[in-house]
Amino acid sequence: MSTPMICMVVLIAVLMTAVSALSYRLWKLRQGGTAAIMRDLPAVGGHGWRHGVVRYRGGEATFYRLSSVRLWPDRRLSRRGLDVVSRRGPLGDEFDIMTDEIVVLELCDITQDQCEGFEIALDRGARTAFLSWLEARPSPRARRNSY
Repeated sequence: MSTPMICMVVLIAVLMTAVSALSYRLWKLRQGGTAAIMRDLPAVGGHGWRHGVVRYRGGEATFYRLSSVRLWPDRRLSRRGLDVVSRRGPLGDEFDIMTDEIVVLELCDITQDQCEGFEIALDRGARTAFLSWLEARPSPRARRNSY
């Protein structure tokens, strides 16, 4: 087999892998979920926002970015470790990607050693679903001590 032929076979294999990965990601996004916009903190102005889909499963929510090619979720949120720090409306240049009806929740994931902060922007229905899911977590006092 000649060198150009080997290069062509490798190129076709790489392209087929990329098409398969993108098709899988698109299939995962189309399975349903709640539209959301998320960014990590600290952030400056309206920078860092990523559109995506939040999907709830038991005690975990997963966030899939629309522009990502990862086969797995871009962020996993554990219901036990999330705290709502504050809520606000869009500010300044955030109105370029959000409307007045959007509410931005600042969240803190305390499952890490430090508080990992991020913001999630949701419309009224999505915010109700997210807060209902979050408030349905078991109370830390309700957990049994295993001796």
